[in-house]
Amino acid sequence: MNRTTLFNRLAVGLLAAAPVFSAVADDNMRTYAVSITNLTRGVSFTPIMVATHQEGIRLYNVGEPPSDALAAMAEGGDTGPLATIINATPKARTASGSGLLEPGQTVTVTVASLKGSNHMSLAAMMLPTNDGFIAVTNVPLPKEKQVLTYFSNGYDAGSEPNDELCSNIPGPTCHGQGGSPGVGGEGFVHIHAGIHGIGSLEPSEYDWRNPVARITVRQVASE
Repeated sequence: MNRTTLFNRLAVGLLAAAPVFSAVADDNMRTYAVSITNLTRGVSFTPIMVATHQEGIRLYNVGEPPSDALAAMAEGGDTGPLATIINATPKARTASGSGLLEPGQTVTVTVASLKGSNHMSLAAMMLPTNDGFIAVTNVPLPKEKQVLTYFSNGYDAGSEPNDELCSNIPGPTCHGQGGSPGVGGEGFVHIHAGIHGIGSLEPSEYDWRNPVARITVRQVASE
């Protein structure tokens, strides 16, 4: 199964560079505050991309090939292709924060959810990595007065070799290129093996242990 076929089957996505709020227009919508904490010592996350949707939509499946859209996000932080797909599905809504989430910091993204859309997914690229990312996908949204907490491991999209060379890693640490079209990785999504010092990065600064992110979700009053 190639990336395009998988992408069409898995309908995924989130909106890049959007404000950290989402307007709620009527009684058919609810509002959720999604707080993400970076649990690593030296890794940053690109703007956290959050989606509410009906049950069954997935950003990825561990052990299966990545979609082109997932690879674009994991290699370069580009969530545009993901947003296009998710926003085309029924009753889906997306939102995102802005700026990097540094180690030890927390960001809250507020996102709307239409009636019947009771699941959530989120994702962000891990920097500095070749194609590492955080994510939860197709998890339940909390009921009123309920607070749900999820944890994300560090995942590898399997779309780019983990050479750890700054020339192939974007962001403020390396300033390299993002996507690597035509260069294959492991070929399937898996738990990231971390930083091993084979290229430009020092493991004592940038390696991590799982989980790498804590996600807390609660319903908030609509404005």
